[in-house]
Amino acid sequence: MATYLVGDLQGCYDELQILLDRVKFDPAQDTLYLTGDLVARGDKSLECLRFVKSLGCAAYTVLGNHDLHLISTALGIKKIKPRDRVAPIFSAPDFFELIHWLREQPLLIHHEQLNFVMAHAGISPDWDLATAKACANEVENVLRHGNYRHLIENMYSEQPDRWSPQLQGLDRLRYIINAFTRMRFCYRDHRLDFACKLPLKEAPENLVPWFALDNPLYQTENIVFGHWASLVDEPTSPNIYALDTGCVWNNRLTMLRWEDKHYFTQSAVKNYSDF
Repeated sequence: MATYLVGDLQGCYDELQILLDRVKFDPAQDTLYLTGDLVARGDKSLECLRFVKSLGCAAYTVLGNHDLHLISTALGIKKIKPRDRVAPIFSAPDFFELIHWLREQPLLIHHEQLNFVMAHAGISPDWDLATAKACANEVENVLRHGNYRHLIENMYSEQPDRWSPQLQGLDRLRYIINAFTRMRFCYRDHRLDFACKLPLKEAPENLVPWFALDNPLYQTENIVFGHWASLVDEPTSPNIYALDTGCVWNNRLTMLRWEDKHYFTQSAVKNYSDF
Protein backbone atom coordinates (compact mmCIF):
# COMPACT_ATOMS: atom_id res chain seq x y z
CA MET A 1 0.00 0.00 0.00
CA ALA A 2 1.38 3.39 -1.01
CA THR A 3 0.21 7.00 -1.20
CA TYR A 4 1.19 9.05 -4.24
CA LEU A 5 0.88 12.85 -4.51
CA VAL A 6 0.96 14.40 -7.98
CA GLY A 7 1.32 17.99 -9.17
CA ASP A 8 -0.88 19.84 -11.65
CA LEU A 9 -1.87 17.67 -14.63
CA GLN A 10 -3.35 20.36 -16.89
CA GLY A 11 -4.28 17.67 -19.39
CA CYS A 12 -0.93 15.83 -19.28
CA TYR A 13 -2.57 12.42 -19.21
CA ASP A 14 0.17 10.44 -20.95
CA GLU A 15 2.83 11.56 -18.50
CA LEU A 16 0.62 10.61 -15.56
CA GLN A 17 0.08 7.12 -16.97
CA ILE A 18 3.82 6.64 -17.47
CA LEU A 19 4.46 7.53 -13.82
CA LEU A 20 1.68 5.29 -12.54
CA ASP A 21 2.96 2.40 -14.65
CA ARG A 22 6.48 2.98 -13.34
CA VAL A 23 5.40 2.58 -9.72
CA LYS A 24 2.89 -0.16 -10.57
CA PHE A 25 0.05 1.85 -9.10
CA ASP A 26 -2.75 -0.44 -7.96
CA PRO A 27 -6.05 1.33 -7.20
CA ALA A 28 -7.12 -1.67 -5.16
CA GLN A 29 -4.52 -0.84 -2.52
CA ASP A 30 -2.74 2.42 -3.44
CA THR A 31 -4.12 5.97 -3.24
CA LEU A 32 -3.52 8.97 -5.48
CA TYR A 33 -3.81 12.62 -4.38
CA LEU A 34 -3.70 15.45 -6.92
CA THR A 35 -3.04 19.15 -6.37
CA GLY A 36 -5.79 20.29 -8.74
CA ASP A 37 -5.83 21.87 -12.21
CA LEU A 38 -6.62 18.55 -13.83
CA VAL A 39 -7.51 20.45 -16.99
CA ALA A 40 -6.48 23.31 -19.24
CA ARG A 41 -3.42 23.66 -21.49
CA GLY A 42 -2.60 20.01 -22.25
CA ASP A 43 -4.33 18.07 -24.99
CA LYS A 44 -5.96 15.36 -22.84
CA SER A 45 -7.97 17.25 -20.24
CA LEU A 46 -11.00 15.05 -20.90
CA GLU A 47 -8.95 11.91 -20.32
CA CYS A 48 -7.55 13.34 -17.07
CA LEU A 49 -11.01 14.11 -15.73
CA ARG A 50 -12.39 10.71 -16.67
CA PHE A 51 -9.43 8.82 -15.27
CA VAL A 52 -9.34 10.53 -11.88
CA LYS A 53 -13.10 10.21 -11.56
CA SER A 54 -12.94 6.53 -12.52
CA LEU A 55 -10.56 5.75 -9.66
CA GLY A 56 -13.30 6.48 -7.14
CA CYS A 57 -12.05 6.34 -3.57
CA ALA A 58 -8.53 5.51 -4.80
CA ALA A 59 -8.03 9.13 -5.92
CA TYR A 60 -8.60 12.52 -4.36
CA THR A 61 -8.12 15.95 -5.87
CA VAL A 62 -8.51 19.51 -4.71
CA LEU A 63 -9.98 22.20 -6.94
CA GLY A 64 -7.61 24.47 -8.84
CA ASN A 65 -8.25 27.77 -10.58
CA HIS A 66 -8.42 26.09 -13.99
CA ASP A 67 -10.92 23.56 -12.67
CA LEU A 68 -13.13 26.37 -11.39
CA HIS A 69 -12.80 28.17 -14.72
CA LEU A 70 -13.95 25.03 -16.51
CA ILE A 71 -17.06 25.00 -14.32
CA SER A 72 -17.56 28.66 -15.21
CA THR A 73 -17.37 27.97 -18.94
CA ALA A 74 -19.68 24.98 -18.53
CA LEU A 75 -22.23 27.34 -16.97
CA GLY A 76 -21.82 29.78 -19.87
CA ILE A 77 -20.40 32.47 -17.59
CA LYS A 78 -17.01 32.65 -19.32
CA LYS A 79 -15.68 31.57 -22.70
CA ILE A 80 -12.98 28.97 -23.16
CA LYS A 81 -9.57 30.61 -23.01
CA PRO A 82 -7.80 30.55 -26.40
CA ARG A 83 -4.91 28.40 -25.12
CA ASP A 84 -7.05 25.95 -23.15
CA ARG A 85 -7.66 22.63 -24.88
CA VAL A 86 -10.88 21.66 -23.16
CA ALA A 87 -13.28 21.66 -26.13
CA PRO A 88 -13.52 17.82 -26.18
CA ILE A 89 -15.00 17.95 -22.69
CA PHE A 90 -17.95 19.98 -23.96
CA SER A 91 -18.80 17.46 -26.68
CA ALA A 92 -18.33 14.42 -24.44
CA PRO A 93 -21.45 12.34 -23.68
CA ASP A 94 -20.54 12.44 -19.99
CA PHE A 95 -20.01 16.22 -19.96
CA PHE A 96 -22.63 17.04 -17.32
CA GLU A 97 -21.58 14.10 -15.16
CA LEU A 98 -17.94 15.24 -15.24
CA ILE A 99 -18.78 18.86 -14.39
CA HIS A 100 -21.03 17.76 -11.54
CA TRP A 101 -18.25 15.52 -10.19
CA LEU A 102 -15.72 18.34 -10.45
CA ARG A 103 -18.01 20.75 -8.61
CA GLU A 104 -18.12 18.35 -5.66
CA GLN A 105 -14.36 18.24 -5.14
CA PRO A 106 -12.84 19.97 -2.07
CA LEU A 107 -10.61 23.02 -1.80
CA LEU A 108 -8.60 21.50 1.04
CA ILE A 109 -7.60 17.99 2.07
CA HIS A 110 -6.28 17.30 5.56
CA HIS A 111 -5.02 13.76 6.00
CA GLU A 112 -4.54 13.43 9.73
CA GLN A 113 -3.16 9.88 9.65
CA LEU A 114 -0.52 10.64 7.03
CA ASN A 115 0.07 14.13 8.39
CA PHE A 116 -0.29 16.37 5.36
CA VAL A 117 -2.51 19.20 4.19
CA MET A 118 -3.13 19.75 0.47
CA ALA A 119 -4.48 22.81 -1.34
CA HIS A 120 -4.02 23.89 -4.93
CA ALA A 121 -2.21 27.19 -4.32
CA GLY A 122 -1.65 27.24 -0.56
CA ILE A 123 -3.13 28.35 2.73
CA SER A 124 -3.72 31.99 3.65
CA PRO A 125 -1.04 33.50 5.91
CA ASP A 126 -3.83 34.64 8.25
CA TRP A 127 -5.32 31.18 8.86
CA ASP A 128 -4.59 28.42 11.30
CA LEU A 129 -5.57 24.91 10.24
CA ALA A 130 -8.99 25.02 11.89
CA THR A 131 -9.82 28.29 10.11
CA ALA A 132 -8.55 26.96 6.78
CA LYS A 133 -10.75 23.87 7.08
CA ALA A 134 -13.78 25.93 8.08
CA CYS A 135 -13.25 28.39 5.21
CA ALA A 136 -12.85 25.60 2.68
CA ASN A 137 -16.05 24.06 3.93
CA GLU A 138 -17.95 27.33 3.44
CA VAL A 139 -17.13 27.45 -0.27
CA GLU A 140 -17.54 23.70 -0.76
CA ASN A 141 -21.06 23.85 0.68
CA VAL A 142 -22.05 26.53 -1.81
CA LEU A 143 -20.49 24.70 -4.76
CA ARG A 144 -22.20 21.45 -3.82
CA HIS A 145 -25.52 22.53 -2.38
CA GLY A 146 -26.04 26.28 -2.75
CA ASN A 147 -26.35 28.93 -5.44
CA TYR A 148 -23.06 27.96 -7.04
CA ARG A 149 -23.80 29.81 -10.26
CA HIS A 150 -24.04 33.11 -8.37
CA LEU A 151 -20.75 32.34 -6.63
CA ILE A 152 -18.93 31.42 -9.86
CA GLU A 153 -20.28 34.54 -11.59
CA ASN A 154 -18.79 36.71 -8.85
CA MET A 155 -15.49 34.99 -8.09
CA TYR A 156 -13.50 36.86 -10.76
CA SER A 157 -12.02 39.67 -8.71
CA GLU A 158 -8.81 40.28 -6.76
CA GLN A 159 -10.57 42.04 -3.90
CA PRO A 160 -10.57 41.73 -1.00
CA ASP A 161 -6.85 40.90 -0.91
CA ARG A 162 -6.55 40.62 2.90
CA TRP A 163 -8.37 38.29 5.22
CA SER A 164 -10.59 39.48 8.01
CA PRO A 165 -12.93 37.31 10.08
CA GLN A 166 -15.50 40.06 9.58
CA LEU A 167 -15.67 39.48 5.82
CA GLN A 168 -19.13 38.39 4.74
CA GLY A 169 -21.00 37.23 1.67
CA LEU A 170 -19.31 37.17 -1.70
CA ASP A 171 -16.28 39.11 -0.45
CA ARG A 172 -15.59 36.38 2.08
CA LEU A 173 -16.12 33.52 -0.37
CA ARG A 174 -14.04 35.24 -3.06
CA TYR A 175 -11.08 35.71 -0.73
CA ILE A 176 -11.27 32.05 0.28
CA ILE A 177 -11.28 30.90 -3.34
CA ASN A 178 -8.41 33.21 -4.26
CA ALA A 179 -6.27 32.07 -1.33
CA PHE A 180 -6.79 28.39 -2.03
CA THR A 181 -6.53 28.52 -5.83
CA ARG A 182 -4.65 31.64 -7.01
CA MET A 183 -2.19 32.75 -4.32
CA ARG A 184 1.56 32.87 -4.95
CA PHE A 185 3.31 35.95 -3.58
CA CYS A 186 2.09 38.12 -0.73
CA TYR A 187 3.04 41.50 0.63
CA ARG A 188 4.64 41.46 4.06
CA ASP A 189 1.40 42.72 5.59
CA HIS A 190 -0.23 39.49 4.28
CA ARG A 191 -2.12 41.07 1.37
CA LEU A 192 -2.28 38.73 -1.61
CA ASP A 193 -0.56 39.66 -4.87
CA PHE A 194 -1.92 38.18 -8.10
CA ALA A 195 0.37 39.78 -10.67
CA CYS A 196 3.79 38.28 -10.00
CA LYS A 197 4.49 34.75 -11.26
CA LEU A 198 8.27 35.03 -11.35
CA PRO A 199 10.82 32.67 -9.82
CA LEU A 200 11.68 33.64 -6.25
CA LYS A 201 15.03 35.20 -7.08
CA GLU A 202 13.47 37.50 -9.66
CA ALA A 203 10.55 38.76 -7.57
CA PRO A 204 10.35 42.36 -6.30
CA GLU A 205 11.74 42.84 -2.81
CA ASN A 206 8.36 43.84 -1.39
CA LEU A 207 6.89 40.43 -2.23
CA VAL A 208 7.51 37.12 -0.48
CA PRO A 209 6.12 33.65 -1.17
CA TRP A 210 3.12 32.92 1.00
CA PHE A 211 4.88 30.01 2.74
CA ALA A 212 7.73 32.29 3.90
CA LEU A 213 5.47 34.54 5.97
CA ASP A 214 5.10 34.41 9.74
CA ASN A 215 2.28 31.90 10.09
CA PRO A 216 3.02 29.13 12.65
CA LEU A 217 1.01 26.75 10.45
CA TYR A 218 3.79 26.88 7.86
CA GLN A 219 6.26 25.47 10.37
CA THR A 220 4.05 22.88 12.07
CA GLU A 221 2.22 21.21 9.15
CA ASN A 222 3.32 19.38 6.02
CA ILE A 223 1.75 21.46 3.25
CA VAL A 224 1.42 20.11 -0.28
CA PHE A 225 0.42 22.37 -3.16
CA GLY A 226 0.75 22.98 -6.89
CA HIS A 227 -0.15 26.01 -9.02
CA TRP A 228 3.31 27.63 -9.06
CA ALA A 229 5.32 26.10 -11.90
CA SER A 230 8.11 28.68 -11.65
CA LEU A 231 9.00 27.24 -8.24
CA VAL A 232 10.48 24.22 -10.01
CA ASP A 233 13.88 23.41 -8.47
CA GLU A 234 13.56 26.31 -6.00
CA PRO A 235 14.42 25.37 -2.38
CA THR A 236 11.62 25.41 0.19
CA SER A 237 11.37 24.38 3.82
CA PRO A 238 11.42 20.60 4.39
CA ASN A 239 7.70 20.53 5.23
CA ILE A 240 6.64 22.58 2.18
CA TYR A 241 6.04 20.43 -0.90
CA ALA A 242 5.62 22.31 -4.20
CA LEU A 243 4.61 19.70 -6.78
CA ASP A 244 3.75 21.74 -9.87
CA THR A 245 6.85 21.33 -12.02
CA GLY A 246 5.36 22.64 -15.26
CA CYS A 247 4.83 19.56 -17.40
CA VAL A 248 2.46 21.51 -19.63
CA TRP A 249 5.21 24.11 -20.03
CA ASN A 250 7.48 21.38 -21.47
CA ASN A 251 9.13 20.64 -18.17
CA ARG A 252 8.10 17.57 -16.16
CA LEU A 253 5.34 15.98 -14.12
CA THR A 254 6.26 15.20 -10.51
CA MET A 255 4.88 12.51 -8.24
CA LEU A 256 5.83 12.01 -4.59
CA ARG A 257 5.48 8.72 -2.75
CA TRP A 258 4.57 9.98 0.67
CA GLU A 259 5.67 7.06 2.81
CA ASP A 260 9.37 7.37 1.94
CA LYS A 261 9.34 10.85 0.34
CA HIS A 262 10.68 9.45 -2.93
CA TYR A 263 10.11 11.59 -6.03
CA PHE A 264 9.30 10.26 -9.48
CA THR A 265 9.39 12.56 -12.50
CA GLN A 266 8.42 12.29 -16.15
CA SER A 267 9.46 14.82 -18.76
CA ALA A 268 6.81 16.12 -21.14
CA VAL A 269 6.40 13.56 -23.93
CA LYS A 270 5.30 16.14 -26.49
CA ASN A 271 5.92 19.79 -27.23
CA TYR A 272 2.96 21.50 -25.63
CA SER A 273 4.10 24.88 -26.93
CA ASP A 274 2.98 23.74 -30.37
CA PHE A 275 -0.64 23.68 -29.18
